[in-house]
Amino acid sequence: MKPITPLPHNSPEKRPVVVIGAGPAGLAAAYRLVQLGQCPLVMEKTGRIGGLARTETHNGYAFDIGGHRFFTKMATIQSLWQDMLPADFVRVKRMSRIFFNGRFFPYPLQVLPTLKNLGLRESIAIVASYMKARLRPLPDERTFEQWTVNRFGRRLYETFFKVYTEKVWGMPCSRLQADWAAQRIKGMSLPAAAANALFKTQSSKTLIDAFFYPKRGPAMMWQRFAEKIRQSGAQIHLNAPVHQLEIRNRRIVRVGVNRGGRDEMIAVSHVINTAPLFVLAHMPQPRLPAAVRSAAERLRFRDFLMVVLILSRRDVFPDQWIYIHDPTVKAGRIQNFKNWRPEMVPDQNTTSLGVEYFCNAGDALWRQPDAQLIQQAAREVAALGLARRRHVIDGRVIRQAEAYPIYDPGFKTHLSLVRRAVAAVENLQSVGRNGMHRYNNMDHAMQSGIMAAENVLGASHDPWEINEEASYLET
Repeated sequence: MKPITPLPHNSPEKRPVVVIGAGPAGLAAAYRLVQLGQCPLVMEKTGRIGGLARTETHNGYAFDIGGHRFFTKMATIQSLWQDMLPADFVRVKRMSRIFFNGRFFPYPLQVLPTLKNLGLRESIAIVASYMKARLRPLPDERTFEQWTVNRFGRRLYETFFKVYTEKVWGMPCSRLQADWAAQRIKGMSLPAAAANALFKTQSSKTLIDAFFYPKRGPAMMWQRFAEKIRQSGAQIHLNAPVHQLEIRNRRIVRVGVNRGGRDEMIAVSHVINTAPLFVLAHMPQPRLPAAVRSAAERLRFRDFLMVVLILSRRDVFPDQWIYIHDPTVKAGRIQNFKNWRPEMVPDQNTTSLGVEYFCNAGDALWRQPDAQLIQQAAREVAALGLARRRHVIDGRVIRQAEAYPIYDPGFKTHLSLVRRAVAAVENLQSVGRNGMHRYNNMDHAMQSGIMAAENVLGASHDPWEINEEASYLET
């Protein structure tokens, strides 16, 4: 981490830096500001810290929203995590599989089990399809489909990529832009997967076989961040949505926030935003041009809901999570929280599963009553042969809006316009997954927050360069 000389608290104007959002990026930014002698104000619109990486609980069971592996190749981030939780941050061996055509496939792919499951004829067809793609690649790579077919062949694309990807994004792979594939699985190809399976090369971005994890879920990490931030005298306000940025001469001078049901204006020196760009674009006063606000509105997100099932079974399956590539069920992924860490489950004779459904806020699935969703998840788990419906003894539904930035046609044009508008405000930075509309990992989001904090004190980092040079990304 680049050293920066600490300054007196909130000098020279004696006005605080306001951080919008208490997720990983916002907390990392606030903590770095504290290290640099500042006393930031963190404004979180919800009643919990951690954002998308928070931990929910139900009757003593802990649930990780989305499944957050702590893995990084940035030494500063790894050291930061370990310093925060020296005794409770443990290494976990990864196990995940793909469920396809009634069979389980190890993921990352292993050659012999994959060939055995596919059968000789299908394996030959996949290799032939790959060779065809290499000899006659598609001339365009604008879409996820084109990008993936060129690297794996059409047969393997249709076998392992198409169904799951379309479940996640709710759109044909022919509309999802290649930027997502290039960012999430760059460097991955059929030879790379085979080489890793045979020789354990781990040269590809997606091939991660171990990670770190807090014993009781990510909330432990964010609670420790919050403790250290507050110990310095800085403040974290929950249920405090920011709704206005008062701008004069290209600088934010005051921030409008609602605290305790009352609106107030706070004089500020800088603002670091982690809220979605479509939210940020409506905060400035005077208002941003209509074209910018319209572009921000077109930066869409995919939402999801998780149905937590408590089962009266000690063991269900050995994976932390399973990708469901089966079109006969709506579930896209199933987590087994006990396999993340046993401490996530209060009774070791039971198991808790998180059945994940990708959807859009307000659609039929999202509006479905909780009791019906619990019944649906129980039916689908049984249909997949993972557990019997009679084993389900409890359930809980958790809905998460704005989970995954969508890379649809036109998103780069819209994003570019909004980025320029943000950059035009001298003391405003927007970072993190939602604040950059970028499907990045937790460590990258945190690093962007750290960079923004250092920029407040005179550094000239560009957070947009983080993912360009990172040598891995996780699916």
